[in-house]
Order: sequence, then structure tokens, then C-alpha cells
Amino acid sequence: MDINNYMRQGSIRLAQTAARFYRKSSTGKRFMARIIKRMYGNMAVRGEYESQGLHVPPFLIASIASECNLDCPGCYAFAGGICKTEPSADNLSCAEWERIFKEASALGVSFILLAGGEPLMRSDVIHMAASCTDVIFPIFTNGTLIDDAYIGFFEENRNMIPVLSVEGDAPQTDARRGQGVSEKLDAVMERMKRLDLFQAVSITVTTENLRIVTDTEYLKELKRKGCGLVFYIEYVPAEKGTGHLVLSQQQVDQFDQSLAQLKRTFPSMGLVAFPGNEKFMGGCLAAGRGFFHINPAGNAEPCPFSPFSVMNLKNHTIEEVLRSPFFARVRKIGAREADNHSGGCTLFNFEAEVKDIHGTV
Repeated sequence: MDINNYMRQGSIRLAQTAARFYRKSSTGKRFMARIIKRMYGNMAVRGEYESQGLHVPPFLIASIASECNLDCPGCYAFAGGICKTEPSADNLSCAEWERIFKEASALGVSFILLAGGEPLMRSDVIHMAASCTDVIFPIFTNGTLIDDAYIGFFEENRNMIPVLSVEGDAPQTDARRGQGVSEKLDAVMERMKRLDLFQAVSITVTTENLRIVTDTEYLKELKRKGCGLVFYIEYVPAEKGTGHLVLSQQQVDQFDQSLAQLKRTFPSMGLVAFPGNEKFMGGCLAAGRGFFHINPAGNAEPCPFSPFSVMNLKNHTIEEVLRSPFFARVRKIGAREADNHSGGCTLFNFEAEVKDIHGTV
């Protein structure tokens, strides 16, 4: 598996999805022309580092906030200790995040996914990130904090893409996220649609919503609301007592088949499954193969679902993290299990082994 070529093609497909969305918007077309040119430049930069023995992933995940205004059952951020009820003094400052983002951009990273907690609670970091115009920042948000000011901000900064978290239909979203949340999200999507803003949604796929979120009519409705990209995130049981929500192997196979059909039915939309797509990419993408995760305190972790760290970005560089023995040994797990990967999170399933590695490096 040529992971570099696969990730290049994936990045290009995401850009093409946005370009199709913006084909009637002069502002959007100008933005896409510039960013696509930059993406090819980033590929060249990463290729140069590759020739020097350093593999730079095109994606990073940055959990910039440790707080959230919601308390959703089954949340990996709360279960993994990322999310807390109060801000932590250990959290990275805006200036520290700025250094990290600029360092990533210089290495050729094209996409930095902003998560949390609720990332929009760190408006200082959000506004700073917008100035890193060579990077696309998908913002994984519950959407409830998007007001007139944020709508205007997204209109002025097309590299900042809101990714609204939904759980399926309105009753399912409200059941997990709180009464009235789905109505708020519908209003936000309608306003962004009127402004021709590229928007996305993120869906946690469980045994309870699999049928609805892969239904053709559901995708039609998302498209009607202005959604151009859907992230399907297979549920990982980070919280005890939630194993019944995890897809069975039969359901994973069903999900794959449904997704393939949906891609044919909705060619103008981007449909991305995680970690399911990894089985087509030669296995796990964590620990720097395709991305790594930075938690709010700056700890460099293989993946949000594998919260183990031996280096902190407060006193280490991204290059040092990517070259670290810890990440190298974790990547070997993914390589070893590549032929067995049929869905689900590899590192979560091998958590004990990751812990052993973490304790010996």
C-alpha cells in the first residue's frame, strides 16, 4: 500500500468536493483555486521530507478545548480525560497553538481537524487559526455556539469549515445531545446555506442509528440543508457499559455496502468513514502514518481513542514526535494488523499492547 499516494488522492478528492460545492460562488471559487494550488505545494513539501526519511502526515487532530457546554453520553473526550468540567491551567495557550499550527504548515500539513471539548469555546484559538491560510481547519462542533458573529467569521474565512455533530434524525440527536439541539442545528445549516458556505456534518454510527444515517432519504435531506461532506465515525466504546452500541462485523459489512451505494447516488457529496476507510489504506493511520492527535495540554497521542503520550508539544517539535520510538512502535501494530483490519479502531482493540509500549519507552 502506497500510503502517500492514497492520502494524496484522498486530499484531492476532498478539495474537489468543496470545489463542486463552490462552483456557483465567485468567492468560493477564488478560495478553492488558491487552496488547491497550496495543497499541491504541501504534497511537494511532504515528498521532500519523505526523501529525507521523515514521513509527514497530511492531517493532524488538535483538541484545542478541554471544556464543553454539553454532556453527551458515550463521549470519548470525557471518557478519555480530554474533556473536563473546568478549564485546566495545563492547557496550551493561544500562542503555543499558533506555533504548532505554523510548524505543521511548514512541514506540509494540509488539514488540521479542530476538536475538543467544544472547540468554539476557544474563540481565541479559532480566530488565530484563521490566519494560517495555507491550512484547512475542519471544526468538529456541536454547533450550539454558532451565532451571528461565528457565521460572519466563517463567511470571511473559508479555510475554517464547521463540521456539525448529529446523531441521525431529530429525536436521536436530541436524545444524545439535549432537547432542542437538532432545531438549533437546522437553523445554523439554513443560514450557512443562504450564504453559500461549505459545511459538513459528523455522525457517530452506532447499532441504534445505522439504518437511518445510511438511508438515501436521510442523505437527500442533508444535501437539501446545504451539507457537502459527511464524516461517518464508527462508535468506539470509550465509556464503560456502551459496548452494545458498537457495530457487529455483519453491520460493518452492511455499512460498507451502504456507503458504497451512497457514494454512487450522491457523487457531489464527500462521504468519509473513520476508521472504516482504513481497511482500504493498509491499516491504522494513527501515530503519524496519516495523522496524530494533540490533546488540550499539548500531549502528542497516536489517536484520540489511544490517549497515551511520551512527548508534549510545549517542549518538543512535531518532527521530534513523528520520529519518536513510541510512535514508531505503535505504527508497527497497525502494520502488523493491516491484513486483519475489517473495521473498528485498531489501537483501541490493542490498548493493552499500546500501554505496554508506553511504559517501556
